[in-house]
Formats: sequence, C-alpha cells, structure tokens
Amino acid sequence: MTSHAENPSEGIAAADSESAVVAAGGTRKRPKPGERRVQILQTLAAMLEQPGAERITTAALAGKLDVSEAALYRHFASKAQMFEGLIEFIEQSVFTLANQINEREAAGTAQARQILTVLLQFGEKNPGMTRVMVGDALVFENDRLLTRMNQFFDRIESQLRQSLRTAAEANGSVTPTVDANAQASVLTAFAVGRLQRYARSGFKRTPTEHLDAALRLMVA
Repeated sequence: MTSHAENPSEGIAAADSESAVVAAGGTRKRPKPGERRVQILQTLAAMLEQPGAERITTAALAGKLDVSEAALYRHFASKAQMFEGLIEFIEQSVFTLANQINEREAAGTAQARQILTVLLQFGEKNPGMTRVMVGDALVFENDRLLTRMNQFFDRIESQLRQSLRTAAEANGSVTPTVDANAQASVLTAFAVGRLQRYARSGFKRTPTEHLDAALRLMVA
C-alpha cells in the first residue's frame, strides 16, 4: 500500500528525555523556549506510547525531562494545554494531508479511500497520539479535550461526506446526500474502531491491517 504520509509526525515523534543539546565538555545547554515546549510535547507523546500506561502526572513528565514541575508551567498553563498541543498537531497533520488529497484527486471514492488511509497511517506511526485520538489518554483530563477530539472525527466525517456525495452523483444516485451521509458514518466508525483496537491491543493490531481489502468492500 502506497503511503501518502511518509512521516507526518516529524518534529514531534517519540523523543527521548535526554534530547537536550549537550555542549562540548558535557555541559547541558539550556534549550530555547520554543525548543523546550516541543520537547515537553515530544516527551508526553512518548510516555503515552507505553502500553497500559496510567494517567500521566505532571510530576512524572517533569521527572522524564529532569526539570521541575514549575518549569513545565512556564511553557504551558496547565496539563490540559499540553494535551491541546498534541491535539493541534494531530489536526494540522491529518487535515493538511486530507486537503492535499482533495486537491490532487478528482474522484470522490479515491478521496475517501486516501483520507481514511492517511488517518490510519498517522495513528499507526504515532501510537501515543492514537491514545489521544480515541480518548483513552483523556479520560481523567478536562472534558473540553474529549469534545475537541469528537469534533476532529466530526470533521473527518464531513470531509468524507463531501467526497462521497460527489461520487454518488457521478454514479447517478437519485439520493446522493442520503447515500453519502450513511457511507461516511460507516467509514468514520470503521476508522475509530481500528484506532481503538490498535490502542487496546497494546499497539499490536495495526490500524492498516488488510486496509486495501477493507476499503474495497466499503468504498465501491
């Protein structure tokens, strides 16, 4: 299967807590404010990749980074804001790719298949982000985070609906809107289910497993 998302997570992929720059002689240089912010998000994402990981505390995150909790709050007002940083990265990565697909592909069915593909590929390459996407990592956090992730999937479904309506009209459907709404709902539920299975299997059952065959069944 051809990937349309070679590495969408570059810049915030799993990072190790020792990623601070070390100068000659072994002296650790203080990272710039923007670099420290990215490092915090990288470390949070890496901690979320641990199968069965419990709720992550700011104390544990600070320990991984070898800084004080106060140092974290110089860059983020709250832990919820840190998770919002991860969600912003998910949104930007996935929808940038989806928009590129819509610009490149004229056929609605091709658009729908490729949008689902890049969504599931993103989750597969970013296990920690997958736990955020399906809400596992947000259960004990601020309710607005779950609301925002729900809106993310609503937006995915909306994009699929537009593509599939175009396809239904091209195929001569007498009820293109109804057909597109039903199919987009099924495809979005499929994607969410695949991501949930990936997270709950300890990242063993990949979301792209037999994906081409599945899409052929669901997107004619």
